[in-house]
Amino acid sequence: METKQPTPRAILVGVQMDGVDDAAQDASFKELGRLVETLGYEVAGTLVQKRGGIGGLTVLGKGKLAELAAITGGTGVVSGWKPKQKSKARLRFEAEGAAGADEPEDEQEDGALDQTPPEYVIVDHEISPSQARNLENATGAQVLDRTGVIVEIFHRHARSREAKLQVEMARLKYVAPRLRESAVGGGGRQRGVGAGETNLDLDRRNIRDRLAELKSQLEQIQRDNDQRRSARNDQLRVALVGYTNAGKSSLMRALTGSEVLVADQLFATLDTTVRTLKPEAKPRILISDTVGFIKQLPHDLVASFRSTLDEALEASLLLYVVDASDPTYEAQLEVSRTVLREIGADAVPWRLILNKSDRLSGDERAALLAKHPDAILLSAKSAADVAALRETLIAYFEARMVEDVLVLPYAQQGLLGEIYENTRVLAEEFDANGRILKVRGLPSAIARLRIALGGRKG
Repeated sequence: METKQPTPRAILVGVQMDGVDDAAQDASFKELGRLVETLGYEVAGTLVQKRGGIGGLTVLGKGKLAELAAITGGTGVVSGWKPKQKSKARLRFEAEGAAGADEPEDEQEDGALDQTPPEYVIVDHEISPSQARNLENATGAQVLDRTGVIVEIFHRHARSREAKLQVEMARLKYVAPRLRESAVGGGGRQRGVGAGETNLDLDRRNIRDRLAELKSQLEQIQRDNDQRRSARNDQLRVALVGYTNAGKSSLMRALTGSEVLVADQLFATLDTTVRTLKPEAKPRILISDTVGFIKQLPHDLVASFRSTLDEALEASLLLYVVDASDPTYEAQLEVSRTVLREIGADAVPWRLILNKSDRLSGDERAALLAKHPDAILLSAKSAADVAALRETLIAYFEARMVEDVLVLPYAQQGLLGEIYENTRVLAEEFDANGRILKVRGLPSAIARLRIALGGRKG
C-alpha cells in the first residue's frame, strides 16, 4: 500500500514598503498564497514587516528574523550553517500548544500554525541569491522567492515542446547565479587543483552549453511558427490576453467549442492555442489563447515566451480579459498592458472584456459599466453573453471589409477554396474566362488573392 507523502508546508514572508497600503499588501499575499497552493504546498501562515525596502542581508530586520526562525525551528544565525534545532521560543510555542489542547486557541496575528514547522519560507519579492542563502541559514527552511515559485509552476505546467524549452531556459537562468552563491556560501565541491576545474565551474559550463542548445532549438521552432503565422497573415485573428486565471481559457472554450484546459488555478495555460470561432463565420475568425500575466512576472520568462506572445503582437484584435469580480482587477489590467507594451503589442486594437459578471450584483455591474462604458461585461458561463460577443467580433471585422470582384480562370480552380476561406462570396457567375466572384473581405486578403490570380480583376 502506497504511503501518501505529507503536503509540504510554507510560511509566506513579505515586506510592506512605504506607499503600500494594507489592502494592496493583503491582495499580494493572497495571490502568493494561490501560487504556493498551485505548487501543491499548504500555506501554514504569514509574516509581514513594515520596512522602507527589502535590502540588507536577510530581507527582514533582526527581530522579525528571530520570530521567523522561532516558527521554522531555525537557529536565527545567519553566518555559517548550523544543524536544524528547535529554539527556546519554538519549544515554548509547542508547550503552550500542548497545554492548551483542550482550550480555545488564541488567534495569531500572522496566521495559524500547527505543530509541524514549515519546511519552506516563501518571500513575496524577488530576492538575491545571498539573501536566500542567509534566510536558509537562519531559518533552517528552504527559501523560494516569488520569481522562483512562478518559474517552478511554469516548469510543472509546460506541455508542448516549445513551452518546455522556454521554461527550461528561464529556469536555468534563475538557477545559475544560485549555484554560484551556493558554492561560496556553503563551501562548494572541489575536484582538486590537479583536475583544473571545480564542480561549480563544470556546472556553470554545462548550463552555458545547455542554454546555447536551447536557444538554437527555440530559434528553429520560431522559424516554423513564423511560417505558420505568415500563412495566416490575412486571416482574422483575435487574441485573448490578460491576467492569469481571469477566465481566458473558459472564454476560449465557449467561443470555439474546443476542449482546451480550464482549471481554477494560476498559469493553467502556457501554450498558445489557436481555434476557429464557432459557429464559423465567413471569412473565418481565429481565436488564440495566450499565457497569462502576473505581477512581477520574471523578465526571463517574458523573454522566453516572446514567441508565444507574438500571437498577440500579430493579432487583428486583442481582447483584454479581466476578472471583474476581483477587487484588484484594475491593477491586474495595468500589469497586462505593461507586458504587452514591452513586446510592442500596445498598438494593436483592443476591447476590454469584464468577465465573471455572474459573481457581481446588479449595482456592481452598473458601476463597472459606468466606469468602463466601452467594455463588454459578460460571463463565459452564459451562452447568451458568449453569443453576443461572437456577434460583436463579426461586426468589428465586417466594418473593415470591402466588396470587390475576382475572376478565377478555369485553369486555377485550385484557388477556389482559398477564396472561400479568406472572403465571403456574395455572388458567382461564369463566362468564357472563368468564374466571376463578387466577394467581401479585408482589403489585404483581397489584394493577396488578386496577386495569386495574376492580377485579374472583374
